Amino acid sequence: MTYYLKLTIISCVILITSGCATLPDTQFYTSKYRNQAAQFESARGAVSTKRSAAIVAELKRTAGDLDILDKQIALEQEVVGLPLVVGNKVTLLIDGPATYKAMFEAIKSAKDNINMESFIFEDDEIGQQFADLLIERQSLGVQVNLMYDSAGNITTNTNFFDPLIKAGVHVLEFNPINPLKGKKSWEPNHRDHRKLLIIDGQTAFLGGINISNVYSNGSMSGGSFASGSDNKRKKVTSKKVADKDANKDKSGWRDTDVKLEGPIVAQFQTLFIGSWNKQKGHPLAPKAYYPMVAAQGKDIVRAIGSTPDDPFSLMYLTLISAITNSEKQVYITNAYFVPDPQLIKSLLDAASRGVDVRLILPQHTDSSAAYYAGRSYFSELLKGGIKIYERRDALLHAKTAIVDGIWVSVGSSNLDWRSALDNDEVNAVILGREFSQEMEAAYLNDIKASDEITLTAWQDRSILLKIKEMGARLLGRFL
Repeated sequence: MTYYLKLTIISCVILITSGCATLPDTQFYTSKYRNQAAQFESARGAVSTKRSAAIVAELKRTAGDLDILDKQIALEQEVVGLPLVVGNKVTLLIDGPATYKAMFEAIKSAKDNINMESFIFEDDEIGQQFADLLIERQSLGVQVNLMYDSAGNITTNTNFFDPLIKAGVHVLEFNPINPLKGKKSWEPNHRDHRKLLIIDGQTAFLGGINISNVYSNGSMSGGSFASGSDNKRKKVTSKKVADKDANKDKSGWRDTDVKLEGPIVAQFQTLFIGSWNKQKGHPLAPKAYYPMVAAQGKDIVRAIGSTPDDPFSLMYLTLISAITNSEKQVYITNAYFVPDPQLIKSLLDAASRGVDVRLILPQHTDSSAAYYAGRSYFSELLKGGIKIYERRDALLHAKTAIVDGIWVSVGSSNLDWRSALDNDEVNAVILGREFSQEMEAAYLNDIKASDEITLTAWQDRSILLKIKEMGARLLGRFL
C-alpha cells in the first residue's frame, strides 16, 4: 500500500466522522472586492497612492492594458490582507537538483537564523544532507527551527530527528497523528502541506519540492524531454496511448520552486512564525527574524498562506478570481487535479470568452485515485475548448499558474479539495512581464514533453478506464 493511499484512507475515515467543510462562494467575493484601490509596499514601508497608481499603470502598459490588474490586485489585497511588495528578486528553480543546490548554498551562508517547514522530510540521502547542514549551522550559533508534518512523514523514523534536537535545533511535529503527542486540540485531518525555507529573514524558497530522494534526478535526466530531435509534442490519437500505466516508474520528478530575495520575505516569515506559535512550538530564540532588507530587484510579489483556520482558502479564491478575470491566457500545471464545480465553471467560462486555457497534468503519478478522479472531467473540459496535456517521462509534481502573461502563482497548492479545505499551503503571486515570460518558456517546454489529449481519442478510451474514473470521482472530496 503506497503512502498516499494510506493517507487517503485515513483522511476518508476522519472526514466521514468529523463532517465536511465547504468551499467559498467565489462569485460573491469576486464581486465584493472588485473596486478597491491597489496598495503596495517597499523596503521602506507603504508606497504612496500616487506611486501605487504609477506601478499599476506601468504593469498595464507592459501587459497590454489588461483589466485583470485592476480587478485581481484589488481582490487579493482585500481577501489576503497583505499588500503587494516591490523591490524583490525572484529566481525560477526547475526540479530538485537545481533547487537543492540553491538551498544548500543559502543554508551554508546563514548567519543568524533558519526557519524550515516541509510536508515531507525523509530519512534518506537527501534528508541526511539537509540534516547535516542544519546541524552544522546550529553549531555555529545559527538558530534553526524545523517544522515537519506528522502525516507527511508517516514513513520517516522519528529517531532521524534526534541528532538535530541534540544539536539544539528546535524541531516541531505539526498536528501529530498520535493524539497523546499533541499540544493542542486533535485535528488529524489538518495537514501542513507547505514547503518553505527562510534564511536570515532575507531569502525564502517555496514551491512543490519536498525533502526526498525522489528529487535527486530532474525531469531532464533522460526521456524525450532531453532527447533533442525527439522532443516534440505528441497527440493522444489512439486508445493504446491513452491507457498508459498511471503508476509507471520514472527516473525524475518535474517540479517548480522559486527563490525570493527582498522585503517580501518578511511576509513569509510571518506565516512561518504564526504557524509555529499556533502549534505551540518551542519559544523562538530572540534572533533577527525581521532584518531591514534593501530592494534586491524589480519583481512585485505577494505572499498567500492558506489554512483551514481561515474562513475559506485564500489561495483557492485567489486562483479562481484570476481565472475569472482572465482575458487572454490561463496556463495551469498541477500534480493533483481533482476540481470542484466552481473551478470547472471558471475554466469553461474563460474558454467560452476566447481565453486560451491549457492544463498540463501528470501522465504518471504517485496517487492513482487523484489521477483517475481528475481524468473523469476531461470530456467536459475538452468539449468546452480547453486544451489538456499529460506530461510524459517525468512524474509531474509542480503547482503553477500563469494568467494573461502578467500574473503568476508558484507554491504548494494543488487543485483538489484537500488543498482547499484541509491543508496549510503557501504560494507566491508574482506580477510582471519578465518573470511571466520566463514561466511561459518553461511551460512551453513542458508542453513539448507532453502528450495532448484530443476529444476524439478520449471518447475512444477503454471501458476499464471509464470505470476507474467514475469510482475515483466518488472519492473526490477525500483526495
